[in-house]
Amino acid sequence: MKHIIAYIKPHKLPSVTLALHRIKNLTGMTRLNVDGCGRGMYIGEDHSTEQELCDYIPHIKLEIFCLDKLSEEVVSTLQEKAHTGLKGDGKIYISNVEDAIRISSDERGEKAV
Repeated sequence: MKHIIAYIKPHKLPSVTLALHRIKNLTGMTRLNVDGCGRGMYIGEDHSTEQELCDYIPHIKLEIFCLDKLSEEVVSTLQEKAHTGLKGDGKIYISNVEDAIRISSDERGEKAV
């Protein structure tokens, strides 16, 4: 099982969501509104520390848990649909998941996803 975290621009959420819904056997995702900044934002610019602490940019954080066999399709869909070609398009992180438990039924492992 994989845990995929993606940070995308808010205006890309509808097209990303629609594309993810088209992936057969993908069970769902979680969406959070987040603010953040990249480390390269101020290279060569003269900003005070106070300004830097206030210049957060809104993003959407998506969390997806899926079967290993779906992970590449999920990642390629995220890459394609979240891409604008501009700085700050976002990031995708992929981690292995040891176990999962569905609270309502006590199912474990892949059955719980």
